[in-house]
Amino acid sequence: MISKLQQLKENALAELQTAKTEDQFLAVRTKYIGRKGLLTGLLRNIAQVSDAEKPLFGKLCNELKNLLNDKIEEELQQQAIRNKEDVLLKEKIDVTLPGSVIKCGRIHPVIQIRREICSIFASFGFSVVEGPEVELDYYNFEALNIAKDHPARDMQDTFYIEDNIVLRTHTSPVQVRVMEKVQPPLRILSPGRVYRRDSDVSHTPMFHQIEGLLVDKGVSFGDLKGILTAFLKKIFGEGTTLRFRPSFFPFTEPSAEVDIRCVMCGGSGCRVCGQSGWLEILGSGMVDPAVFENVDYDSEEYSGFAFGLGLERIAMLKYGISDIRLFFENDIRFLKQF
Repeated sequence: MISKLQQLKENALAELQTAKTEDQFLAVRTKYIGRKGLLTGLLRNIAQVSDAEKPLFGKLCNELKNLLNDKIEEELQQQAIRNKEDVLLKEKIDVTLPGSVIKCGRIHPVIQIRREICSIFASFGFSVVEGPEVELDYYNFEALNIAKDHPARDMQDTFYIEDNIVLRTHTSPVQVRVMEKVQPPLRILSPGRVYRRDSDVSHTPMFHQIEGLLVDKGVSFGDLKGILTAFLKKIFGEGTTLRFRPSFFPFTEPSAEVDIRCVMCGGSGCRVCGQSGWLEILGSGMVDPAVFENVDYDSEEYSGFAFGLGLERIAMLKYGISDIRLFFENDIRFLKQF
């Protein structure tokens, strides 16, 4: 039995010498010192060993078991190190290679214009407020003096969600909501997305608008002209020439459109201004007393003015952009110019 044990030891060590992979080392362990291994089988036959040799046989078996186990564990650890080195070698990074260039855009021109306008009016004492884009018919129309049968509703070309719920067609409903909660004096600016059924090179179904409201005692049309003149000169430059034209809005009376001298042709006439030399920029007017009545403001004590403009239009004129759809295509070549 001792000679068999010696032979088993030689065979096991020889197989360990030829083993190269983790699976091969584990196979040697199973073959020799596993639950049904060859060494385990010899130990089960210890009854065949003479009583005098049993202590030596048992000792040699344990020594062989420990020897094989230690060698296999050592080889497995070495194999793990080699595997890790192989992985690191395959996955290594050559830090001398040039890095990947990350393509970056810029702040969107509409957002730039919005920030600039808000900053200008903040210097005039206006605060920025926002409201819901899905709006009640009451706030979008009725509270602004646009009744159910009012022809101005046709001008809006509204997206209806339900009979009394719409996608807001302007940001004026925010002004009504604020006036319901805040007593005069107040100066607010309400920027945001608005929606109308319109789509071509100069219109989109969703666009951005910003509207302002000032209410106080003794506010006149002269105050309106003064603030809007100062604003437009800050946006388009001190040399900007502008004019006020009589117009109609159901929530202001009197109302006026504001035009500036065409920034493309300097007033000589071009395709952009329709050969007129002027560009329509915004709508404005004194708040209609009927609107004040809807929010419980005393129109005998307070007066105010409101105005509204499209951010895309301002951005197109300021940056010389000919197609409004460029704002929504997310072309990095377009965005990185700003």
